[in-house]
Amino acid sequence: MSETKPEKPQPEPRSAYKVFRTMGTRWIDNDAYGHVNNVVYYSWFDTAVNAYLIEQGVLDIQHGETIGLVIETQCNYFAPLAFPQTVEAGIRVARLGSSSVRYEVGLFAQDAPLTAAKGHFIHVYVDKQSRRPVPLPLDLKSVLETLV
Repeated sequence: MSETKPEKPQPEPRSAYKVFRTMGTRWIDNDAYGHVNNVVYYSWFDTAVNAYLIEQGVLDIQHGETIGLVIETQCNYFAPLAFPQTVEAGIRVARLGSSSVRYEVGLFAQDAPLTAAKGHFIHVYVDKQSRRPVPLPLDLKSVLETLV
């Protein structure tokens, strides 16, 4: 009986993503190996998605009653990024549930045609006080539907 190997993740083109956000690398982002450390990629995922939601007026981190908690995250790396370099984050929504969203983010070196890295994270939206899942607010759901 032969086992089938899962497909190896591959870089993706810009056309695979709906919106983009530009971010700069910082001196502190580089590690001892001369490239951006892996933990920085996860902060870029968070920054790209949350900044977009704030700009769209559907995430109020100070006074909102609903917040998104990360329950899963993952990243695949294809090419190094390093300081000084501009990074462009492509965003899309792969799955929109009643209280959860799977965001997928592709990180590109400026003007590069393929992702240097790509990953995802899943937010479960919860009541800020009780931390119990709640249905996605309608305004948030409307914005997210444009990213599917």
